[in-house]
Amino acid sequence: MTRRIPFLLLCIFFNLTAVLFSLSYGGDTLTPTQPLLDIPEATLISEGGTFVLGFFSPVGSRNRYVGIWFSNVSLQTVVWVANRNRPIPDGSGLLSLNTNGRLVVSDNNSVVLWSSSSPALASPVLQLLDNGNLVVREAGDVGSSRYAWQSFDFPTDTLLPGMKLGWNLTSRHNRNLTAWASISDPAEGNYSFGIDLRGDPQIFSWVGTQQQFRHGPWNGLYLSGVPEMMPYDVLEFSFVIDGEQVVFSYSVRDPSLIRRMVINPTSGYIEGLLWTKGISQSWSTRITMPGDTCDSTISLCGPYGVCYPNDWPRCNCLPGFHPRNPNDWRLVLNTSGGCVRNTELDCHNNTDGFMRQSNVKLPDTSASTVDWSMASLDDCQISCLRNCSCTAYARANISGSGRGCILWFTPLTDIKLFGSGSGQDLFVRVADVDLKAMESSGHQSRRVVIIVVSSVATLTFLTLVACCIWKWKKTENYSKDETGEEAINLPLFDFATIVHATDNFSSSNKLGEGGFGPVYKGRLKEQEIAVKRLSKTSEQGSNEFKNEVVSIAELQHRNLVRLLGYCIEARERMLIYEYMPNGSLDKFLFDKVRARSLDWKSRYNIIIGIARGLLYLHHDSRLRIIHRDLKASNILLDEDMNPKISDFGLAKIFDGNEIIGRTKRVVGTFGYMSPEYVKNGVYSMKSDIFSFGVLMLEIITGKKNIGFYISTEHLNLLEHIWTLWKEDRVLEAIDESIGPFCVAEVLKCINIGLLCVQEQLEDRPTMASIVSFWGNETTQLLNPKRPGFVVPTDPSETNLDNCKYCPISSNHLSITILEGR
Repeated sequence: MTRRIPFLLLCIFFNLTAVLFSLSYGGDTLTPTQPLLDIPEATLISEGGTFVLGFFSPVGSRNRYVGIWFSNVSLQTVVWVANRNRPIPDGSGLLSLNTNGRLVVSDNNSVVLWSSSSPALASPVLQLLDNGNLVVREAGDVGSSRYAWQSFDFPTDTLLPGMKLGWNLTSRHNRNLTAWASISDPAEGNYSFGIDLRGDPQIFSWVGTQQQFRHGPWNGLYLSGVPEMMPYDVLEFSFVIDGEQVVFSYSVRDPSLIRRMVINPTSGYIEGLLWTKGISQSWSTRITMPGDTCDSTISLCGPYGVCYPNDWPRCNCLPGFHPRNPNDWRLVLNTSGGCVRNTELDCHNNTDGFMRQSNVKLPDTSASTVDWSMASLDDCQISCLRNCSCTAYARANISGSGRGCILWFTPLTDIKLFGSGSGQDLFVRVADVDLKAMESSGHQSRRVVIIVVSSVATLTFLTLVACCIWKWKKTENYSKDETGEEAINLPLFDFATIVHATDNFSSSNKLGEGGFGPVYKGRLKEQEIAVKRLSKTSEQGSNEFKNEVVSIAELQHRNLVRLLGYCIEARERMLIYEYMPNGSLDKFLFDKVRARSLDWKSRYNIIIGIARGLLYLHHDSRLRIIHRDLKASNILLDEDMNPKISDFGLAKIFDGNEIIGRTKRVVGTFGYMSPEYVKNGVYSMKSDIFSFGVLMLEIITGKKNIGFYISTEHLNLLEHIWTLWKEDRVLEAIDESIGPFCVAEVLKCINIGLLCVQEQLEDRPTMASIVSFWGNETTQLLNPKRPGFVVPTDPSETNLDNCKYCPISSNHLSITILEGR
């Protein structure tokens, strides 16, 4: 016999269900008669479908919270939490809007766990906006920006586009970010991020009440310590200081991009993240604050010290200053004591002057003053000179014509030196005698030019007299002689021609300087040239010079720099190359500003071009050539940003079936040398493959392999990328400056790069295989094995007074470089 449920009971059940459903879902709004229950259907969804409000449990926790998260992101990403410090232990929570407009989170015993302020509205409505802002407003203010309460005023750990970080000066309300206690606990953690109003307002990160990272003041374009914030196509940052507020915010120009800034609960770092769509859906890191070790400790180098993020030792003194405790600095144990003046100031006699330090992160401005009435740097200088306590000045706003002046009256701390094109000018007050010493040093270089020009004139005259002798030298050294040595089919230029072409090697024509010597720009007839001049004190000598001539003379490839000729006279050794107007790749790659001109398409073309050049050297040329010094500074870029491999001074030529060589004289560049070459002096095509892999990963990340520090856990860039690869988070390593990119192409390049830097040389692919990977879309790439981590040991364990033979380690094995570059 079957039991029948009474009809009345069924009616009650369905009616109750309908009531509960009506109380649980209200589109994007909630009213006092519609509370939100902790059931799956109970959510608010913003009008455009971008954000969701509802109850959730963090990963690894059963506690329940009211929060907001992205609706169109597959990985639930919570951006705001109401009751973060008082969770609901079960699913009995209720979110309700009182009749006066107060928002309340309570449990089934009506215990209030969290509530908003009471705006005392007549007809309140709660609405979730499509920018992620949860607002309480009057029911009649549809579309109005007048809110009685909004979640944007009470951020948790995330800053969304349009949110304001900072102070309402009228109410003294401070909006800052506070990290979660852990990934499974949204309670307030130890780390916070916000604006310090003292002096010229700055953005800091704190651990507890202690300042941890200083990101600097706003200079009109970006935070002084974060030049990556320079305006570009994707993001626009803003910093407003007026009588009502001091706030920082950002906006996304492309609404299809999903961006957020979040404070990491483990490190306290601020991470700018982009949701990557397509094959590998994940959050990728586009900007990190702090960006390097110089920012990881406030005032690492102490008063009047300057931190160099990509050099060792990290700290140096400003010109006109010396270490307070020289022994501590020399041993690299403690630089926090900073620097002191070489000569005390003499303000009362009005003899002090100013030394300009360019490309810096401005010193701590907490005790500085800002005068916005000053229109020029001359005004700043006059004002600083009038006050004997003034130690430095800088322009407050560097955008457009610029205006305002920052004046410091205390020792300068927490200065960092950026690469060329980033940072600001800082004018430091120094004694007259020290200023003259600096100027004298500058004049010294000009006197050297005068001496060189005079010497060149004399040599030119002697050259005419000794012409026949040098013709004989040409025949003796570079023609077919009694041993049958083959002549080199390259023009031999006389010294006078090169002197004229380079305007007597004028300093204005100097392009740079490497291990070989200086490089000058010149012109021969209608063709621009680059002249590589062997320095008299160069560690490279005639053997390297001849090696480069022999190696490259017969090579012709679009991705190799073209050698036009050479010059040998007296003690002069010069190589004449085609001129590359865009210089070397490293000048773009590791410069935060210039890197923006290298989008993904450009970087991808550069990678392919380098690969084709190496393929030619290893397989397709008449000679099999091992470059042995492939690195970013040896990749030159022509007017169309096409790459050309240069500098063959360390190259080796293999004959016949020779595939491997060995040397006791290990030469090259830290960070690019393969483990077997460093440890045993063994070099082969696979050595170049390793260098190419390192270079590929540097191009993708915009970071140097050596000098890269994401944390103390990672030795170098290779280990960092390897860690991310194993955790399926490798897209986080991509350079912020790359812009939009094809995920499949980037992942393929990273995969190939990791295959190239595998520790065992037999595991690395050949250049022929590498090039074929790009030509065949169906090729299934192997999963890479562990890279060879070849890095210097802790410099504090090295005698820096004699660092020509610095030890390095490869996977815990300590060895010695016989000669470094």
